Amino acid sequence: MFDVRPQHNEYLRHRSAQFRRQVERRLDGSLTEEEFRPLRLMNGVYLQLHAYMLRVAIPYGTLKPDQMRTLALLAEKWDKGYGHFTTRQNIQYNWPKLVDIPDMLDALADAGLHAIQTSGNTIRNVTTDAFAGAAADEVTDPRPYAELLRMWSTDHGEFQFLPRKFKIAISGGDKDRAVIAAHDIGLRLRQNEAGELGFQVWIGGGLGRTPLLGQVVREFLPEADLLPYVEAIISAYNLAGRRDNKYKARIKITVAERGLDVMREEIEAEFLNRRAAFTGVDQALLDELKAVYAAPEFRHEGEGDFEATRAANAAFRSWTDTNLSAHRIPGYASVTVTLKGRGTTPGDASAEQMRLLADLAQQYGHSDIRIAHDQNVVLPHVHKSDLPAIYAALKDAGLATANAGLISDIVACPGMDYCTLATARSIPIAQDIAEHFRQRELEDDIGKIDIRISGCINACGHHHLGHIGILGLDRAGVENYQITLGGDGYDIPAIGQRAGAGFPAEEVVPAIDRLIDTYLDLRESEEERFIDAYRRLGVAPFKAALYPADA
Repeated sequence: MFDVRPQHNEYLRHRSAQFRRQVERRLDGSLTEEEFRPLRLMNGVYLQLHAYMLRVAIPYGTLKPDQMRTLALLAEKWDKGYGHFTTRQNIQYNWPKLVDIPDMLDALADAGLHAIQTSGNTIRNVTTDAFAGAAADEVTDPRPYAELLRMWSTDHGEFQFLPRKFKIAISGGDKDRAVIAAHDIGLRLRQNEAGELGFQVWIGGGLGRTPLLGQVVREFLPEADLLPYVEAIISAYNLAGRRDNKYKARIKITVAERGLDVMREEIEAEFLNRRAAFTGVDQALLDELKAVYAAPEFRHEGEGDFEATRAANAAFRSWTDTNLSAHRIPGYASVTVTLKGRGTTPGDASAEQMRLLADLAQQYGHSDIRIAHDQNVVLPHVHKSDLPAIYAALKDAGLATANAGLISDIVACPGMDYCTLATARSIPIAQDIAEHFRQRELEDDIGKIDIRISGCINACGHHHLGHIGILGLDRAGVENYQITLGGDGYDIPAIGQRAGAGFPAEEVVPAIDRLIDTYLDLRESEEERFIDAYRRLGVAPFKAALYPADA
């Protein structure tokens, strides 16, 4: 859902028309590629290894069925029939022709979608929990606040040329499912002792070549102060952030170099200066947005054939064991549809699959679709009586893989198959690991584990946050893969630590195999996850497994 006011779509069409004229000037030679570059980046257009790439924002990961059908249309009409969902709750099209991109933007505008600020040194797509509004542990649904931030930040005149890109995440539950510690600003909704809503505010997180976890700059920020305080943070960073070295320009470096206390003092002073400029219009708008995101009219009836189907169908039972999450309303569940089937590219969905997900959401899921950080799709509100029908439809489309959170549910960036920045491939490594453990029939026995793969130091696969992280690098023209251990973006935020020397591509699967065998041998029970065993035992036994010749 996006800004529901009519002028929003009018604004998007204006931006699309403006970009169409810029594309025409590039194609007739009036603009060089160097002159065109900042113009295309303002509209989410990259020049990749083989073609231009269009990155479309899916703010806070929320889509309506018609919007998902529009994404399918773009894939089918102007790309190669599929799109790639990213760890930033975006979708990327890797093969559009430049001449067609204005038409793609027009189609997006008709659906209230866009590619604005999906690139450049500006405030990027605001992200949140894919289970927002459904999770039982929520203080409140974070999406109205995410939309308020999106509306405020879009084309904000002061923040279009920041020292570096800027990312905001917001979490609404006791359990952080938005990875707030790894963002420039992280916001956790909470209540104070008086029962008032507000935010715990984190700053200075980020991954890439210098991974750092954020720090708490405010324990409690009243709900009404959200926009002026966020504006104060970004203003302070805009003035203090480095512009002499892009590798040291993120706010995480600013906080590390200047210290949290200095930054807090400057932010609080700026907050007092800016607070008076907010007249309450933002709070009136927030009230409107809360109404827009009001809970659907849930059904209160029996679960139908759900339990009987579980008892009679082992495949369905396995899928419900792994791919369902508890819902706050009795009789409901949230469904994770993993885009990590046998031989597939993590995060890829075909136009046909997107349309099916749109149809299922419309028929069974209160017309609500979410894109998750782990490159999967979530139907957050599904009555259990409808689960057998959903499973049957997903199975026919190759989308009923029962592996959510298991070892084959791997997060991976596009890597060197597409990206100009990549130094190694990610997709084949993810596919090889997944297939290896499927053949060993160990997925269920291993249980929940988070493997993440990045094809370069920029860490788009968030390898630092994987229980097992894999970073592909170039070593004298040969792909080499470093392994990190102990990362976590959710339960106990932690940056994974490099285990040692890297491995050539053909040795990655055997190395992961040794890690997993060691875990299975040393865990205290079947309930002890890999990350829990790692925290209990430390790195030594796992490092010995990776490098047996050194033991």
